Amino acid sequence: MEFRLLGTVCVDTLTGPLPLGPAKRRSLLAALLLRANTPVSMARLTDCLWDDAPPLHARTVIQGHVSRLRALLTGADAEAYGVELATLGDAYVLRAPETLLDSQRFEELLMLAREQRSPADTVLMLKEALSLWQGPALTGTYASTPLQAAAHALEESRLTTVEQLAHAYAVLGEHHRAAAVLRAEADAQPLRESLAAALMTALYRSGRQSEALDRFHRTRRLLADELGIDPGRELADAYAQILRGDPDPAAAGQGAGPEPEPESRRTAGVSGPVAPPRPPRAVPPPHPGGPAHPTDLLPRAPRGFHGRGAELTALSRAAAGEAPVCLLTGPAGVGKTALALHWARRSPAAFPDGRLFADLRGFGDTGEPTALEVLREFLLALGVAPRRVPESVAGSAALFRSLTDRLSLLVVLDNVRDSAQVRQLLPGGADCVTLITSRHRLEGLIASDAAVPVPLDVLEPLDGTALLAGVLGEERVRAEPVAARRLAELCGGLPLALRVTAARLAGRPQWTLAAMADELADERSRLSLLAVEDTGVSAALRLTVQQLPPDALHHFTRLGHHPGSRFDPYTAAALAGSNPVVAAAALERLAAAHLIAETGPGHWELHDLVRLYARGLDPAAGPGALIGVLDHYIATALAAADTAEPGGEPCFLLPDGYHRPAAVRDFTDRAAAMDWLAAEREDLSLAAAAARGAGLDDRAWRIILLQWPHVVWRARDGWAPMLELALAAAAARSDPYAESRVRNLLGWVLSEEGRITEAADLLEPSPGLARRAGDRLGEATALINLAIVQAEQGGLDVALEGCGQALELARKEPDAHTEMLALQHLARMQLAAGRPQDALDSTRAAFDLGPEPEEAARRVLLTTVSGEARLALGAEDEGVRLLDLAAADAERAGYDEGAVRALEALLRVTAEPVYVRRYEAAVRRLADDG
Repeated sequence: MEFRLLGTVCVDTLTGPLPLGPAKRRSLLAALLLRANTPVSMARLTDCLWDDAPPLHARTVIQGHVSRLRALLTGADAEAYGVELATLGDAYVLRAPETLLDSQRFEELLMLAREQRSPADTVLMLKEALSLWQGPALTGTYASTPLQAAAHALEESRLTTVEQLAHAYAVLGEHHRAAAVLRAEADAQPLRESLAAALMTALYRSGRQSEALDRFHRTRRLLADELGIDPGRELADAYAQILRGDPDPAAAGQGAGPEPEPESRRTAGVSGPVAPPRPPRAVPPPHPGGPAHPTDLLPRAPRGFHGRGAELTALSRAAAGEAPVCLLTGPAGVGKTALALHWARRSPAAFPDGRLFADLRGFGDTGEPTALEVLREFLLALGVAPRRVPESVAGSAALFRSLTDRLSLLVVLDNVRDSAQVRQLLPGGADCVTLITSRHRLEGLIASDAAVPVPLDVLEPLDGTALLAGVLGEERVRAEPVAARRLAELCGGLPLALRVTAARLAGRPQWTLAAMADELADERSRLSLLAVEDTGVSAALRLTVQQLPPDALHHFTRLGHHPGSRFDPYTAAALAGSNPVVAAAALERLAAAHLIAETGPGHWELHDLVRLYARGLDPAAGPGALIGVLDHYIATALAAADTAEPGGEPCFLLPDGYHRPAAVRDFTDRAAAMDWLAAEREDLSLAAAAARGAGLDDRAWRIILLQWPHVVWRARDGWAPMLELALAAAAARSDPYAESRVRNLLGWVLSEEGRITEAADLLEPSPGLARRAGDRLGEATALINLAIVQAEQGGLDVALEGCGQALELARKEPDAHTEMLALQHLARMQLAAGRPQDALDSTRAAFDLGPEPEEAARRVLLTTVSGEARLALGAEDEGVRLLDLAAADAERAGYDEGAVRALEALLRVTAEPVYVRRYEAAVRRLADDG
């Protein structure tokens, strides 16, 4: 366990950072860590969490955050590390060994650096100290005055350390290193004269006098323009030293490195002398006893090849360099060999000295040929007499490179397992092209031989149907175009699967394409249908999978049971019962073998056929894997909701038999949490449906309900079907708490969609259900949502009464979040009832409760009602100002529905073109997102 202040405030564990949640909770942790092992008073914590007057419920908020932090630390086995979050009267203390806190380790390393006698040792200590920094100090916390002051003090210490490191380098005579260390800091802090002076000196002593003088003049101008002052003594002294030429850079610049090359000796991106142009090479006569015609070991050209225009172009570009090594990679069955041979056969004139081919069988059952066997075949093909072929690999490889040195030759190495398998087989000539195919990425070959990767993906549906037509005939495919496209989609665009399907149909002329598609639609038998004799998708995948290490294989089999389409290390860990660190390593291994595809940084997906194969490897693991990933989604969605809307998530108990994930994603701010909810919406829906199908209704409704911050943010974005599934799951459990909560959210969504009657019918039983479950806050929310539809139906008096009851329930609990919600809607109804002063008083009461910075939607809606109330009271200027403020706040936060509401109210009193444009833009954004 490690506590970090030097960067984003977090608690690192062996399985990843703890999900700390909203900025206020991080701020609380930072305040405790800054005074670790010392009691921190409630007053001090309040100052750290709020700049101005704290809200009425500040103490309750702090107590809630302390409780959550304590639970997180306990769950991470903090006691084993000697960590304890204790209460001492009106204060809290975080007890922890100083070695667990990065800021303490930083200070200790600085102290050790000062005690070193050797400058080299000083450099090592200072570099280690600076390596602890992972960004600006206290990132992710609320910008209160005490925390900003602490962050500034830490940053000052870091900059001083950078200057000390540069000085230590200078003592060693490594002025170029000093300059490199200082430059980035001087650019970031252009008005810090000590940095500028140190950088000038380092540049000067590195022999870069003009750069040093330029830095002085730039800094001098900045000081004059920004602060109206002249350079201070330190900067002026550095400038004078350079002008005096003392000390001489050549004398002082030991270790400064060689002089820069003159401009005339540089070429674009290349330093060093320019080689004279190489004369054209004459092709040598054939080796005695060799063939009279260019050798050609290529297998026959593939039949029925279609598409791949972009990849063929990429191969031609990759082959245009000097001694190029082209790396054609992709999953099993994607058509790498077919593409390689098609490209190789297209332009025989491009390789006048011949074309060599070897199948290295890196993924076969028959054993790989040795490098000596391949080289012997190549040498014989090039005309070397059998008795002259060396008996060692090194000797044969050397002869092969020598013979090919002046040839224009294509070498195709097919089915390569790893980089080491081919290094001895690369030709020596600058005009030779090597084309390698592999199911692995072969990153070692990219690093050692500058191999150019050309990744190969599945076929688009149009190319897939063309491949079918090439085998079955145009007429048969044209007769059933829809079925042909469906077949291409069921085969996932995998050429091997398409060819097997075409082979089965070719042997059964009486079958329709539609009948074959219906057979393939059954996932249970699809893989068995995609096999003919010894050829098929399963056979091809088996050869790849059998080479996986045990950890990667374990994760692969569990990924087959993933109910969604995308996964990350946290999801993979939940499926496999591991942790994200182990899962990430396994995913990298699977991606290198092209069994999974990376769709973005840290996100992967499985091809449908690969998913079916993986699932079939261990079908018994399905139920356990499903529960693991469902509970991962519950834990992550809870963390996201907690960060996006602190204090506002449904407070339900975790389901029976809950499997706590080894680690939960940490969301540093509201934007990160909302981005995750948006990105995972489809997979969360698929997970809930899978839970419902497996009889895990207690998981299904929770996964859906926890998306409520995203639902509220995009209320008219088609949420009803998913919420109806949640309602069915809650009803199946006969759980009044769950049913009331889901009815509340679904009823509100229906009212936002204008389906008022449906919403009223749905919400009518909700308060009673919540009351039966003892859920006082759920009852308050139900009364508020019911009041909204009652007001829409004209029952304003009963709606006002319902909101009043909800307000009383929230105050009895007490719960500031629900109280603000009740006041917000009460104000809206008071305004509609012609009571603008009451509405203004209600919004003031809500603001006094202190909406958190993350609660942009609530802040926007309250400000909008305040503006409309001001307009109704005749204070037009103030009303317009408040509505403009609400609209701008909504636009900054990306809350387009709030922006539309505020701008609609503005346009009722002013037709300013700027408001019209902003309104139209917000409406467009809503339409685009919807």
